Amino acid sequence: MYFENKMADLLCEYSLNLKKGDTVEIRGEIAAEPLIKACYIKLLEMGCYPVVRMSFTEQLYSFYKHAEKEQLEFIPDAHMTAAKTINAMINIDCEINTKQLTGVDSGKIATNRKAMSVLKDIMFDREAKGDFSWVIAPYPTSSMAQDAEMSFDEYAEFVFGACKLNENNPVELWAKVSEYQEKIVESLSGIQELRIEGKDTDLTLNVSGRKWINCNGSHNMPDGEVFTSPVEDSANGEMFFDVPTSFMGVSAKNVHLTFKNGRVVKAKAEKGEDFLSKMLDTDEGARVVGEIAFGLNNAIKKATGNILFDEKIGRSMHLAVGSSYPEAGGKNKSGLHWDLIKDMRKDAAVYADGKQIYKNGKFLGIE
Repeated sequence: MYFENKMADLLCEYSLNLKKGDTVEIRGEIAAEPLIKACYIKLLEMGCYPVVRMSFTEQLYSFYKHAEKEQLEFIPDAHMTAAKTINAMINIDCEINTKQLTGVDSGKIATNRKAMSVLKDIMFDREAKGDFSWVIAPYPTSSMAQDAEMSFDEYAEFVFGACKLNENNPVELWAKVSEYQEKIVESLSGIQELRIEGKDTDLTLNVSGRKWINCNGSHNMPDGEVFTSPVEDSANGEMFFDVPTSFMGVSAKNVHLTFKNGRVVKAKAEKGEDFLSKMLDTDEGARVVGEIAFGLNNAIKKATGNILFDEKIGRSMHLAVGSSYPEAGGKNKSGLHWDLIKDMRKDAAVYADGKQIYKNGKFLGIE
């Protein structure tokens, strides 16, 4: 339980802004029981009220296989009440079978995500007001290790290393990450137009009036990115995403998106194109850019098949289609939020209001 206890300490003491008396929901698959238990005990010791919402193995597969339309769209009163009242949530990313949804009807997934988006909107709005906080953290399984093409032991060491749990004082190290990334946030603040160039990529975005966010471990563990939500109708051009990614366990590779006046007007993919198209039709907001971000965690060097790690890959960028973040000034709402990743280490550049600020994965004048 050594690493589980260290992770629980990091999540509860550093990531979440908790106080005595807070109600905290812990979500996770049954395989994450050791970490769920560690968080549960830690929260009790802090004087909080933990609520466990644990799912059985391949529960999502069972749901999407057997649920009818009315069941896909049903929101339990308990879930609505939780969205409106809990003070914080710990979501543990842990799957025995990361590919359980590969053969599931993607239309069912889209229907359910559209219905459930109301819960996400409530929590995002509460977060923007300072009434709610959340964090996602991993707990390794053999399936996750296989996706990363590692042994389980190797993958577990990778997870703990990316989270800095193998260091004496992880909280102190994440504080240093926060300080460094704040310099990048300051350099990006006040920019009006962002232009991204690279292989099959020439995309302009308006970020005027939007806030850049320092992702320093408060929402994701591991973390290491800065992001904003662009003006909703501003994306024009194309962007090619050469890092394989997945959504709801369904893989996509070499995705190429074309944007006009803020919306995806053309979507191609070497793998997963049909699924991508259906997800982009989830709802009215699914084709809008919800996020643009720089990955800054150099302890993560290659794709693992898990977006929690892959979007933080050092010297990368990612763009999300779908819902945006109110705390960044975003106004787009959608049941979709799919992060797509581009390696920026070679023949890539970013310009801010016409001035180059980033070249081949490095911020000029900062790194």
